Amino acid sequence: MRDGMSESLRVAIIDDDAAMLRVLEKHLVKAGYEAKTFTDPLEATDAVTKGCFPIVITDICMPGLSGLDLLKSIRDNSPYTTVICITAFGSVSSAVEAMHAGAYDYISKPFNLAEFSLVVNKAAERYTLHREVEQLRDQLQQKYSMSNIIGKSPAMLRIFETINRVARSQANVLITGRSGTGKELVARAIHFNGDRAARPFVAVNCSAIPEDLLESELFGHVRGAFTGATADNIGLFCAAEGGTLFLDEIGDMPFSMQAKLLRVIEDHQVRPVGSAVRKTVDVRIICATNKRLDVAVQRGEFREDLLYRINVITVSIPELHERVEDIPLLMEYFLHKYAEQMGRSVPDVPRETMDILLRYPWPGNVRELENVIERSLLMCSGDAVKPGDLPLTIRHYEPALDLQSIENARLSMRDLESRYVAHVLKKTGGDYTEAADILGMSVDDLKVKCGNVPFDRTLSLPGLKP
Repeated sequence: MRDGMSESLRVAIIDDDAAMLRVLEKHLVKAGYEAKTFTDPLEATDAVTKGCFPIVITDICMPGLSGLDLLKSIRDNSPYTTVICITAFGSVSSAVEAMHAGAYDYISKPFNLAEFSLVVNKAAERYTLHREVEQLRDQLQQKYSMSNIIGKSPAMLRIFETINRVARSQANVLITGRSGTGKELVARAIHFNGDRAARPFVAVNCSAIPEDLLESELFGHVRGAFTGATADNIGLFCAAEGGTLFLDEIGDMPFSMQAKLLRVIEDHQVRPVGSAVRKTVDVRIICATNKRLDVAVQRGEFREDLLYRINVITVSIPELHERVEDIPLLMEYFLHKYAEQMGRSVPDVPRETMDILLRYPWPGNVRELENVIERSLLMCSGDAVKPGDLPLTIRHYEPALDLQSIENARLSMRDLESRYVAHVLKKTGGDYTEAADILGMSVDDLKVKCGNVPFDRTLSLPGLKP
C-alpha cells in the first residue's frame, strides 16, 4: 500500500496491446492500486465515464475509438476523473492536444516503469487532495460552521456548545481572546441564535471613541447638552433596544465610565447627557477583551464589581496556533469566499503549501490567515496556491530555538549542531561569512559542513535537518 493512502485507488488501463496491459496491471497491483484493463475502448467507455475509476490511463491511438474521444467523454461525464494519456514516441501534437482536452499528464512510448509510477503516483496524490477538499467543503456545510465561525478542534466544538447553551439565556457574556481570534463573530453567533435575533445587534469599540464622547455615544444626549450637540441623539443603548449591545475592548473603557456602565447594567436605565429624565432599556450586554481583566482589577484599572456583572458567562477563544487542525477548514472557507468575490475558480492547495501554513504560528490569528489567503489568491496565477504565492515572512518562517523544544526533541549533539547551523544561516540570509563569524569557525569549515552546496533560504540545507 502506498504511503498516506488508507484505501486502494481504482485505476483503469485502456490499450489494444494486451501484453503491455498485463505488465502495467501487475506493476500497479504490486504498488497497491486496484487495476482493471480494457483492450476495447468501446467496452471501457461505460465504466470509465461513470466515474468508477479515479484514474484512467489510455492510449491515444486505438482502433474503434481514439483515446482523445474517450478523454473528452470522460471530461463531460466524470470531471473529477484524472486521465493520463499514452502517446507514440515523437507524437508531440497528440500530447499537446490531449493536454488541451483535459488530460492530467501524458507518457511517451517507450517508457520505463519508474517513469510510469511517478506519473501515476502524482495523479493519485492529486485525486487524494481533491477528495480531502471535498470532505472539508462538506464539513463546512454541515457541522463545523456557525455564523461564519469555522472550526472542528475540541476547543472550538466546546465554544459551539457554549454558544448554543447561552444564546437563549439573557445572561451577560464576556468573550476573551487575542486580537484577530473572532470575538465579534462569537458575539454575533450568540445574538443571532437566541431569542433576540430579530432585534438589533449594535457593536461599539470602546477603545476607538474618545473618553469625552463615549458617554454621549452610549447613553445619548439632548440638544444643547454640549458644544456641537445640535440635535437629540438616542445613544447606542436605546438603538439596541430589545437586542444586544456588544462592547468590544471593554478593558480599554475609561475608569470613570465604568461606574456609569455598572449603574445602567444594574438599573436597566440610561440618562442621556444633558437630560434629567431616565429611560428604561431592555438590552443584553456582551463584552469582549484581549486583556486579563482580573490583572487590571489588581492594578486598579478596572472595577471588580463591573467585572462580576459582565462575566456571568465567559467564553475564551483560543489562538489559532492552539487549534492547528482548524487551519485547513478556515483556508477552504476563505478560498471560496475570495475566489467568489474575484470571479475566479477556487485553486488547489498543494501539500507543500499547506505544510508551510500549518508550521507558521499566526500571531495575528484568524484575521492574519484571512489576509494571507486573500493576498495569495491575488498572487496566484495558476490553478494552485504555490509556496511562492505566500508572503516571504511566512514562507521563510523558522521556529526559534529554545531549550525546552530541544529537550523535548531529544536531539543528539550532531543533530543539535546541524539545526543551529541551519538556523544561523537562515538568520544571515545565506551569508556564509557572517554566519561563520557568529559560529566561531572559518568559512571553509562551514561550507564543508554544509556539503559545499549554495545556500537556498527556501529549502532545508543539504545534509542538515531543518
